[in-house]
Amino acid sequence: MGKTAGMNILFILAEISLLLSIFLVLHWLISKVFKKLRQFQALRKKHQKLKILHRNIKGVLVLCWAILSITVLGVNGFLIYRGENLKEYTFQLIRTISPEVWLQLGLGIVKSLSVLILAALFLRFLHYVLNKACGFAQNFDQFSANDESIEKFFGFLNRNLSNSIWLLSILWCSQILQFPAIVSLYLYVLLRIYIIIAVGLLIFKAADVMIDSLDALSQKYSNSDNLLRFYDRLRHLLPFFKRCLEVAIYVYMATLVVQQVELISSLATAGIKTIQIIGIVLICRVFTEVANLLVEEILLRNQSLTGVQKQRRLTIIPLIESSLKYFIYFGGGIWILEIIEIDPTPILAAAGILGLAAGLGAQNLINDIVCGFFILFENYYLVGDFIETNDALGVVEAIELRTTRIRHPDGQVYIIRNGDIGLIVNYSKDYIYAVVDVNVAYESNLDHVYKVLEELGKQLQELYPEDVLEATEVDGVEDFGNSGILIRTLTKLLPGNSHRGKHDDIQGVLRRMIKDAFDREGIELSVSQHVVSFKNQDESNLTKKKLGSRYSESPH
Repeated sequence: MGKTAGMNILFILAEISLLLSIFLVLHWLISKVFKKLRQFQALRKKHQKLKILHRNIKGVLVLCWAILSITVLGVNGFLIYRGENLKEYTFQLIRTISPEVWLQLGLGIVKSLSVLILAALFLRFLHYVLNKACGFAQNFDQFSANDESIEKFFGFLNRNLSNSIWLLSILWCSQILQFPAIVSLYLYVLLRIYIIIAVGLLIFKAADVMIDSLDALSQKYSNSDNLLRFYDRLRHLLPFFKRCLEVAIYVYMATLVVQQVELISSLATAGIKTIQIIGIVLICRVFTEVANLLVEEILLRNQSLTGVQKQRRLTIIPLIESSLKYFIYFGGGIWILEIIEIDPTPILAAAGILGLAAGLGAQNLINDIVCGFFILFENYYLVGDFIETNDALGVVEAIELRTTRIRHPDGQVYIIRNGDIGLIVNYSKDYIYAVVDVNVAYESNLDHVYKVLEELGKQLQELYPEDVLEATEVDGVEDFGNSGILIRTLTKLLPGNSHRGKHDDIQGVLRRMIKDAFDREGIELSVSQHVVSFKNQDESNLTKKKLGSRYSESPH
């Protein structure tokens, strides 16, 4: 009796150990799955949520194992209470199973092991081929800029092909072992979902490699003689294009995954509309940049433009670009409303009424816009002019519909409403005079002095033909000073981009030329002299006393 009881206890322990082994294998498989999930770039930010989910599934497994173990203990306890020998009872149940079933089970196990072995061998060969293909792709285009993208692509392809093959092998094994149909169905759905996600991410990785390769090729073969010369000005769109492509692929993957679940498959249409909206936003952004590029190319490609003409076009270009931007995005907004099945007609009518009401109330806005047009059409100032208005001083950076931006020489930016601009001092308008005053002695021959100054003016114009519009003009005698005669000269110049522009440099050059010429010609420059006498404190006090006594003795 004691021997039978001992055998029953060992048998119960063996059954519980078998259950524990099965659940440990399941736990290992689930851990592998979560480890693979953490490798996805889209799920890296949800690491904590995946960790919590993994912990919850582990808790459910432990609970199931505990419940099944308690059930095994209860059933075996009941059998022992009835006086059954657990070993004989279990073997009796096994003997009731026909030999054909055992044969099929054995063959199924052998076939399943064969499938898993073949999968492992195939994966080893696949890894070797992909490594060789990665090296060939990196050396094929002779560019190192995209090597990292190629390596990531082939690494991602390697991992996902491995996971897909293992999932497919498990699905085949479940069918070979004739598991319940529901198990095969769920495995098949899981495999399809995984393949959808893997292929979607693979497409994005492949697109990333292609974009990087085309980027490197475009930079290499870009020159001023072909259309690729515009590429550098559009290259900043690449990150935005990649983000749009990535989001569109994620949305499309989610749409295909939702279609696999019948309960929520009706939501798949929202994904298609979302992809269309992303495409519209991308198209609007690209069209805006291309339109800006064409405007600048058309207005500025003429190399024979004068400085004033170029300034005018630089001033009007931001207004054209801003109008095109609003027009393109407005059209994109109407297109989006049609995609989400909203009639834009009532919205446009309401927007017109609201715009009219806002226009009647926003008098300052209208005033700013009208003043901006007058500033442009009457040519008060242009982009690049150095102006002074109100409390602002600096170079005009932009003239917009409502405001003017002025950059101070110290770096700060003034943003002034066009309607608030009052008195304007433009230091860059048409021309400016470099004024140089010369003080000569009263004994000097003025005719000789005038002749020398006029000759110097001609030399100065030859030295700076692009800046000096007219030769230096002697304006005549300006003043009779205590020490000499003041003669003023005027040199007409092109204006600079600051109130201390070209004329400040020309004045310095002309003064030096005058000094050298007067030295050669023997003309004396007159300089005012001031004599300052410093006395000590005692002498100063004594003088004050003498002066005071003298003033007191004089009659009033």
